[in-house]
Amino acid sequence: MFNPQDPVFWTLVALLIFIGIVLYFKVPAMAGAALDARGEAIRKELDDARRLRDEAQQLLADYQKKSREAEDEAKGIVEQAKREAEALAADTRKALAESLERRTKAAENKIARAEAQALGEVKSAAVAAAIAAAESILKSKVTGGTATALIDDSIRDIKGRLN
Repeated sequence: MFNPQDPVFWTLVALLIFIGIVLYFKVPAMAGAALDARGEAIRKELDDARRLRDEAQQLLADYQKKSREAEDEAKGIVEQAKREAEALAADTRKALAESLERRTKAAENKIARAEAQALGEVKSAAVAAAIAAAESILKSKVTGGTATALIDDSIRDIKGRLN
């Protein structure tokens, strides 16, 4: 079994020497330490990634909350503006109706004054025409001093009634 010329023997010896050197220089411990260090670095990276993900989710939740709040506030502002616009429109309609009513009354008053003035002018013209006609009739029918006295009395009487 032990044959120094057998290549398997020398391969076994070389393998044992290699394993001895590896163990002498503590390569398995160094490899384990390197793997442990790498594992710890990966664990730290994963922890950092989880922490960053949690922070990102928290930021997202905050932004969504702020977005909802801003949307609610915008809706409130729009509703308030609608209410104010409706109130302003109602006030404007009311003011327009009041203005129209005042203008209508002013126009009616102006028309009534114009009618009264026209009626007065018509009465004055009718009285003047009646006086002229009466004077003309009396001048043609009554003659002399009696006519003059009668005309003067009638004119004074009519003037007194008009004033």
